[in-house]
Amino acid sequence: MEEFYQKDSVLRHKSHMGIAHTRWATHGKVTRNNTHPMMSQDKAFAVVHNGIISNYRTLKSQLEKEGVRFLSETDTEVVPHLLQKFYKQTKNVEKAFVKTLSMLEGTYAVVMITQYHPDTIFCARKESPLMLGIGDEIKYVGSDFNAFIDHTKNAVIIDDEEYAILTRDRYVVKNFLTGEEIVKPITRIEWDSETSKKGGYPHYMLKEIYEQPQTILNALEVDEKALDDVAEFMTKRNTYLVGVGTTFYVAKYAKYIFARLAGRYFSSISSDEFIALSPVDRDSLVLAISQSGETYDTITALKHAQSKGAKTAAIVNVIGSTLSRMVDRVILQGSGPEICVISTKAALAQMVILTTLAMRLALKTRKMTRKQYNEALATLHEMPEIIGNVLNERSGFIHRIANQYKNIKHWLYLGRGMYYPVALESALKMKEVAYIHAEGMPGGFLKHGTLAMIDSDIYSIVFMPPATEKELYESTLSSVAEIRARSGFVLGIHFDERGKNRDLFSEELILPSVPPLAAPLLQLILAQLFAYFTATSLKRNVDKPRSLAKSVTVG
Repeated sequence: MEEFYQKDSVLRHKSHMGIAHTRWATHGKVTRNNTHPMMSQDKAFAVVHNGIISNYRTLKSQLEKEGVRFLSETDTEVVPHLLQKFYKQTKNVEKAFVKTLSMLEGTYAVVMITQYHPDTIFCARKESPLMLGIGDEIKYVGSDFNAFIDHTKNAVIIDDEEYAILTRDRYVVKNFLTGEEIVKPITRIEWDSETSKKGGYPHYMLKEIYEQPQTILNALEVDEKALDDVAEFMTKRNTYLVGVGTTFYVAKYAKYIFARLAGRYFSSISSDEFIALSPVDRDSLVLAISQSGETYDTITALKHAQSKGAKTAAIVNVIGSTLSRMVDRVILQGSGPEICVISTKAALAQMVILTTLAMRLALKTRKMTRKQYNEALATLHEMPEIIGNVLNERSGFIHRIANQYKNIKHWLYLGRGMYYPVALESALKMKEVAYIHAEGMPGGFLKHGTLAMIDSDIYSIVFMPPATEKELYESTLSSVAEIRARSGFVLGIHFDERGKNRDLFSEELILPSVPPLAAPLLQLILAQLFAYFTATSLKRNVDKPRSLAKSVTVG
């Protein structure tokens, strides 16, 4: 190939090979010069990269002293320039690639092509996801199965400090520290490629919200032995629940579920704060929650736990992911691909699985009778039909309210007990997808300072428990009264008969009566829809919110 990439004009050249990267800026603004692929100065090497090269400033300074002229603000650009430098020294592309990798610090999934081997792709991984798609007559590289699931369901997972060399009809994987060739098993992807498509929905987010009835059914079919194995660990060890972002709120929700059903208190800690907070040892269990199984902060937390001798377990959605392979016990949630950056169905599935895990633990420790267990399980099995009806019957009301109040800049999301983490996660959805300031907090916080904020610019959403939870219901009702007494706006999400609290809520979204175990999950789904419709009313890029990314694919 004469040149792989031309940024200022269309390169009219047919090729049997290419690389690309959908990238949010980590170094430098989103500009044409900062887009991938990055080229070496002699145009002989092209590179895409997911991750952060932490020592790029040192490398860049040295290369500039050697006469290299940088055209971007990215950390990635040091990679092709190093490749050019080491190829001139070795006259061997593979040796130049390995030498370059040895110079890089930080995290990366790197994919490279070069005019010296125009039929070959080189790739490597260090703490960023990377996998190969193995077709009969073509090979793929991506950071997620969805990059190639339409073309092949056979994948090879690349591990840390490994690199691969691919041509159309063969591939080889090696350790870039030792040079040793590694025989890798092929992982079969069981997901149906059709589930990775929109299927007539305007956005993946809406499709995935509407897939949640099936998501719950899948979650209820999780291997009971996997649940019991983790529950057995929990009976003997101090347990920590870890996640970050949405999965941290899932962990907080689980803390309430385990307390309610199993009478056990487990700490929930954000993965990025875990090392600073957790006194883990050989008597500990760390249960990690992750949709992708590739969350860097969570992997780091687990490595720390393992270094202290702790047992580890994980709930993940992606088979073959880093987390699923590094822990002592894994629960695969089976939610299917979640394409939208905003997590909806995966989070709900995790909440359901953690609920069933708490039930199994309660049964094992005799905090729950078999009859109580069966009743709780029946409640969960009834949820898919109820959720389907709510989605079909209430979406119009939610759309109307979201459109009417789309320009409100500040929202308080309030809940008590199990509804507090639901409030946190619901507020996060509004921030992520609509870019609106939303703050989740316990209802009891109001009288400890937050009431001073209540005015015509602050709107509140309150998650009301069913009236059958009398104490929780009345305390939450008092929070609503405190806001309304100061002329504040309250959108109530509740289970009461229409009109019963006509003068209490400014607006209301009414749900059918359900048992307390199902109530917070049902409310979460309404909050997801409210965030979605607010975002679409504001014409946001729903599936790809600004500055956020999920598993960024290269291929």
